[in-house]
Amino acid sequence: MLVDDGGMHGVRFGCNDSLVGFAQESRAGEEPLAAAMAALLDAPQEAVLSSGGAAAYNALSGSRLKFLSGSFDGTTVTVYLAGVMRPGGTCDIPRMEAQLTQTALAAVGAIRAEIYVNGRTLTEAMTLG
Repeated sequence: MLVDDGGMHGVRFGCNDSLVGFAQESRAGEEPLAAAMAALLDAPQEAVLSSGGAAAYNALSGSRLKFLSGSFDGTTVTVYLAGVMRPGGTCDIPRMEAQLTQTALAAVGAIRAEIYVNGRTLTEAMTLG
């Protein structure tokens, strides 16, 4: 995501940020959902986009989350994560939600995502800190 970009380079959400995607190549035989989630959860806090040199921010970089499993029923993608979520501030909460949800949706072409952290819904996990 691009912080305070105002939707100039992607979908505007949260604290005037833009949601942007990164193309990831997966290895042959690698499950797309697992690969996409691992790429997101292991990404550094900032990465420079090749187009324009803008720095993309990963709100999940301070968290310690691990992809456990996932499934896709043709409409809904379900993702199970374990670990600790550590938002860097109030604006990181919608950023984390958007990054997790959009990564899962894009990985399998779903229209709906259900994400669980330590057995709780993503919303519950974020309110617990």
